[in-house]
Amino acid sequence: MPTDQHIPRRILVTGVGANPGFGLTRSLLRLGHTVIAADANRLAPGFLLPSVVPQVIPLASDRDYPRVMARLCRELAVEAVVAGIEPDLEPLTQMAPELDADGVRLWLPDALSIRACTDKALFHQVLTEHGIATPRTWQPQQIDQVPDGAELVVKPRRGHGAQNVHFVRRRKHARVLCELVPEPIVQERLHGSEFTADCLVDRTGYASVILRRRDLVKAGLATVSTTFDDPDVHDLVVRTLGAVAARGLCCVQGFVLGDGTVTITELNVRIAGGFPLTEAAGADLVGQMVNGLFGLPIDHRRLGYRTGVFLTNYVETLAVGNATELERTAAPKGEAR
Repeated sequence: MPTDQHIPRRILVTGVGANPGFGLTRSLLRLGHTVIAADANRLAPGFLLPSVVPQVIPLASDRDYPRVMARLCRELAVEAVVAGIEPDLEPLTQMAPELDADGVRLWLPDALSIRACTDKALFHQVLTEHGIATPRTWQPQQIDQVPDGAELVVKPRRGHGAQNVHFVRRRKHARVLCELVPEPIVQERLHGSEFTADCLVDRTGYASVILRRRDLVKAGLATVSTTFDDPDVHDLVVRTLGAVAARGLCCVQGFVLGDGTVTITELNVRIAGGFPLTEAAGADLVGQMVNGLFGLPIDHRRLGYRTGVFLTNYVETLAVGNATELERTAAPKGEAR
C-alpha cells in the first residue's frame, strides 16, 4: 500500500473563491485527490473546477459554521480539512477535538500562534519582542506619536488581502481613515523589493522556505513574480516562523529595503495565492503538505527549487452559465435543489 501523498484522499478546502483556495484545489486535483470545494459564495470560481464536490458553507463568523462543517465532514467522508482563507482558522482550531474524534485531520499550530498571525497588532508585538524587523505600528489612539511626514498604511488589524487598505501621507488623513476602517492599525509604509516566502514547517519545527519576489502587485496579489535566493531573507523568515511557533503550510511576506535591510510585514497560516510559482520552480509544496497533514514524514529534499523562474497571472473568464443551476449544484442538503 502506498505510504505517501499519492494515496487518493478526500480533502475539504475552504475559501475556494479566493486565489489561495482555488490554486490549492487545482494542485490537489492534479495529485489525484478528491476535493470537497467549500465557500460561502454560491458562485465561487472553485466550484467550477472539474471533478470537485462543491459545497456552500456559512461564513466563518456564522454560529452555524461548526455544525455545518462537522456535518459535511461526516456525510461526505472527509479525511482532512485545509483552510484557504484566514477567517476559517480560528473556528477550525476550536473544532479540532470534534474533527479528530470523527477521524478528520487538521494541520495547524495552536490557538495562540494562529492569533499572533491573524492579529496584525499582536504580530508586530511578537516580532518586536524577538528583535525581528517589522514596520512601525500604531493604534488609533497613538496617531499623535506618528512622525511628521511619514508615509503610512491604514489597514484592518484582522483580515486578508488588500481589503480596506489605504495609503496616506498625512496623520490627519490616517485619523479620518481610522474612523472608517474596521479595527484599524496604522503602519509605516515600506519601499523596496517585496517578497513572499512559501513555507512548510514540519512537526519538529524544521522549515523549508521558497523565496519569490513580488515584481508586480495589483490589489494585493502578485501578478508577476520571480524565484530568488538570499541567505539573509531566508534566515529572517525562519526566525519569524520560530517566533510564532508556526507549523504546517504558511507564507511570510516582507521587503528588502534599499539599504539591504530585510523587514517582515506578515505571516499567514495558509498557502499563498502565488504559490504555483513555487511548484513550477520544482518544490513539491502541496504534495509534502499532504504528507504532513496525514502524519507522514516531510521530505525536505523535495522542497528545493530553481531560482530565476518567473510566473505571470492575469484575469480570464473561467465560465459563463446559468447562475441558478450552479447554485443548485453547490447548495447544502436541506435547501432547494
